[in-house]
Amino acid sequence: MLDNNEHYDLIIIGGGPTGYAGAMRALDFKKKVLLIEKKHIGGAGVYDGVLTSKTLWEISQKISSIREMIPDYEADFDYINKTVKEAIFERKTQMTVHLQLLQTQANNLFHYEKGTAQFIDKHTINITKENGRIKTVSAENILIASGSRPRYLPNIPIDEHIIMTSDGIKNMTELPKSLVVLGAGVIGCEFATIFSNIGKTKVYLIDKAERILPFEDEDVAELISESLEKNGATIHHGSSLKRMEIKNGKVEYELEYKDGRTEIINVDKALVSVGRVPNVEGLGLENAGVKLNERGSIWDNDTQTNISHIYVAGDATTEMALVNVGEREARHAVVRMFGPTIKPLSYENISTIMFLNPEVASVGMSEQDCKKKGIAHKVVKLDFSTNARAIAMRKTKGFFKIIVTNDNGMRILGMRVVGEHASSAIQAVAYLIHTNQGIKELADMMHPHPSIIEGVQECLRMLLGKSIYKPSVFKDKLKCYVCENGTCKPIESLMVN
Repeated sequence: MLDNNEHYDLIIIGGGPTGYAGAMRALDFKKKVLLIEKKHIGGAGVYDGVLTSKTLWEISQKISSIREMIPDYEADFDYINKTVKEAIFERKTQMTVHLQLLQTQANNLFHYEKGTAQFIDKHTINITKENGRIKTVSAENILIASGSRPRYLPNIPIDEHIIMTSDGIKNMTELPKSLVVLGAGVIGCEFATIFSNIGKTKVYLIDKAERILPFEDEDVAELISESLEKNGATIHHGSSLKRMEIKNGKVEYELEYKDGRTEIINVDKALVSVGRVPNVEGLGLENAGVKLNERGSIWDNDTQTNISHIYVAGDATTEMALVNVGEREARHAVVRMFGPTIKPLSYENISTIMFLNPEVASVGMSEQDCKKKGIAHKVVKLDFSTNARAIAMRKTKGFFKIIVTNDNGMRILGMRVVGEHASSAIQAVAYLIHTNQGIKELADMMHPHPSIIEGVQECLRMLLGKSIYKPSVFKDKLKCYVCENGTCKPIESLMVN
């Protein structure tokens, strides 16, 4: 049965963090908005993604700290599961109540429909409800924010109970005694960290490269590897998966190493973490003439598809599968529709956090990026063990690293912080990169004490030749070097201001 057509200024397909942010920005312009979500408001960002995994990580960090003081402490799965569900319920309730109140308070501008959206033509969409009723709606502008899902591999029998993706974590009824993680990228390493922190699961990590986190600098990857192995994890470096199958309710997998040897291992569970794919099937994109790119995601130019009034944001583009990026893209797309002319989005200096042990925060270029591009640069590196706050927390594992141009201006190119509260130390430097500024102003500011961000200040002071601890004394904890023409060498003398 068809309902009558309703017309809107903007229809948004997908009620995850991206679509939600786009809808709220459209209300700022007093536009009539319809948000369509087929499952749950909040999408994977709340139910199967960031909120779930980061809640698990926070719990695992607390458990790890307890285990440092009480080695025989055993985590309670029911408590872990209850805490995760509470976090999901809290966020879901916030978002749902907010939408419900908006529907009564937003001058009849905001509307919400639960159902599956499909394009009929460039301006018209059918919404199929759970009861089979079809509602037809249309709009001047449309934003696709349909998100993504974990990638399945055709030769692995993923059932989301024994062999899982991140979507299957919620199906666990107890902590497994052993778990293999396929994929040594961010998500794989995060879950390896979570389960090894808790201490009841023997973790194996399959890494086809020579080191985990191959997109990051070697010193970052090395510290994370050491931490995982110290927590009892086994990393299969330089291995390729020959097969993985379910046998008698457990997992058997076979590896082949670069030297030709093979190994068969049996574990309780497996987690497959090999990327995500965009949710584009069933949208009827062909009916609207919307094109896909070579990766199978929706083609876009600064959030605009090849159809001028249809935009896309978030994981459906696979530009960068991060919640903050999706939200920013959606808000940007809405301003392009209804606001003043704005400059294109830049993806060059996005701050990111990896929830590992220890935490990793990054912004801008890495050392290996600079070397690949042949950019002459200076590097300053400061060990966490010299930071008063880290000492007070008894969390001295980690380092600060700042990369600047090899000139007197020393414009910041990038930064990496590995250690406790790393994310709190990144944004001031991100702002300097964004505004193309040098380091002197931040170095001269009065920072709170004791704080992790004092490590950033001390790095900048080192570059300016006026640090409190001297690199010539603490050579193992403070390092300054310059890299150009393919070689790196210590900086013997630093300028003094």
